[in-house]
Amino acid sequence: MPRMTAARAAVEILKREGVDTAFGVPGAAINPFYAALKESGGIQHTLARHVEGASHMAEGYTRTAHGNIGVCIGTSGPAGTDMITGLYSATGDSIPILCITGQAPTSVIHKEDFQAVDIAAIAAPVTKAATTVLEAAQVPGVFQKAFHLMRSGRPGPVLIDLPVDVQLTEIEFDPETYEPLPVWKPAATRRQIEKALAMMTAAQRPLIVAGGGVINADAAGLLVEFAELTGTPVVPTLMGWGAIPDDHELNAGMVGLQTSHRYGNATFLESDFVLGIGNRWANRHTGRINVYTKGRAFVHVDIEPTQIGKIFAPDYGITSDAGAALELFVEVARELRAAGELPDRSAWAASARERKATLHRRTHFDDIPIKPQRVYEEMNRAFGPDTRYVTTIGLSQIAGAQMLHVYRPRHWINCGQAGPLGWTVPAALGVAKADPGTPVVALSGDYDFQFMIEELAVGAQHRIPYVHVLVNNSYLGLIRQAQRAFDIDFQVNLEFENVNSPELGVYGVDHVKVAEGLGCKAIRVTDPADLGAAFEQAKKLAAEYRVPVVVEAILERVTNIAMSVTNDIGNVVEFEELATEPGHAPTEIIPLTSP
Repeated sequence: MPRMTAARAAVEILKREGVDTAFGVPGAAINPFYAALKESGGIQHTLARHVEGASHMAEGYTRTAHGNIGVCIGTSGPAGTDMITGLYSATGDSIPILCITGQAPTSVIHKEDFQAVDIAAIAAPVTKAATTVLEAAQVPGVFQKAFHLMRSGRPGPVLIDLPVDVQLTEIEFDPETYEPLPVWKPAATRRQIEKALAMMTAAQRPLIVAGGGVINADAAGLLVEFAELTGTPVVPTLMGWGAIPDDHELNAGMVGLQTSHRYGNATFLESDFVLGIGNRWANRHTGRINVYTKGRAFVHVDIEPTQIGKIFAPDYGITSDAGAALELFVEVARELRAAGELPDRSAWAASARERKATLHRRTHFDDIPIKPQRVYEEMNRAFGPDTRYVTTIGLSQIAGAQMLHVYRPRHWINCGQAGPLGWTVPAALGVAKADPGTPVVALSGDYDFQFMIEELAVGAQHRIPYVHVLVNNSYLGLIRQAQRAFDIDFQVNLEFENVNSPELGVYGVDHVKVAEGLGCKAIRVTDPADLGAAFEQAKKLAAEYRVPVVVEAILERVTNIAMSVTNDIGNVVEFEELATEPGHAPTEIIPLTSP
């Protein structure tokens, strides 16, 4: 039997589980693992500037393609605690990433040794499993189980903590005969699908709500086929955006308190039946449950059994992987269609399309400073349907979700449940690393951008190009808007006069100088007429220099983006004037047909 260090065995298992990319920061307690990485070869490592950044890079990498598992690596103590935010983000959105940390020697873990912390206990609530391995011979089994857990059932992250002496201990391990454990996922039965479909066909105005589980299952094609077979309009959630193209005739728009379309909410409130697949009824999607559920029946399909009934009790629940369920939905729907037993939904679908053609928000403004709506209009023009958008939270994300267009699964990559500021830069690097052949466009407000701005240097060092659209109003915009309910504007303004950049006025941080100092390219835009040319130039600079390129749009200081202030999807406040003629929203999916 071959003998090798436990660290080397772990690296060999990573490769046999399909890992060829990792992100991290070395340190004393994880150096044996790094030595094994170098000795073994076959895994390309990207050096982050912050260990939290490495965890978000791993997230971006996983979210980009079906089957990817991002790996982040750090030393003992604060490296692990820094990665907790990434683990929380991953577990909230059902994203499998593997976090590997070093640890103090087993003999001193509980003796307050330098950087010795019980990271497994800290990480347990935000992972599927968190283990400090105390016996070197257990390392292969712990790694094997980690990949099994990450892929089985509801996907999610795992942390493995390796004491330095465990890493260095030699064990017997044969990589050539290693095999991954079979993946387990629950699957619906035909009887369950037949019952759900019978409830759906009995309704008059049904909708399908497609969540992130559809994308995780790589089942977008099945979703579209099922919708087309039954003629049922589809509402993608924020995490499911892209499961059906925005320009598909059955895409009814998004629903919610913030990241929603006027036509999406209007159509949902007219429905009498909802089939939710792979979604978790997130509160910013549903708002007040009594409003969301009144007058309609619900069937909920989810991979996690405890998710059924967690937010509200559906009329019928099915525990199943979204892909397995949709295969049967398509099979049964085909049979019903062949037998002429599917009702005609053309009038209902046409009414949804009519709302989509009339209920528009205005995006075209010529104001200086720039109104944010114009930025997204120009992004629609400049970036094609193959673009992968990456963003996290804030008014920039909310407005982007209201006004941008997504046409393919995994082309809206958003941290949905956790929403940590600073996520966007490292996640975009992970996305671009995973798919260097596809355009990547990140979207940030100024505060999100400043949180982990140092990770831009990673893109410069490792030649990872992408375009980062930065909308700068020198405000914590979303929090400022939320403070309106308290009649305050307190500790949310970021403006100051920068003595080194007086041309900025009160906009404070000179993001162009900072980006350039980190080895990237940057363009500042103050006139909306220049946005299109700036985006085109950014694409060219990214291609030429192979580094991130920042396009900063200087916005008006205060803009209130449409959202509900009463937690009610039927009461979304439109703070800006609405589109009343086609020129007001020229990049909408369906041009405005009437006021």
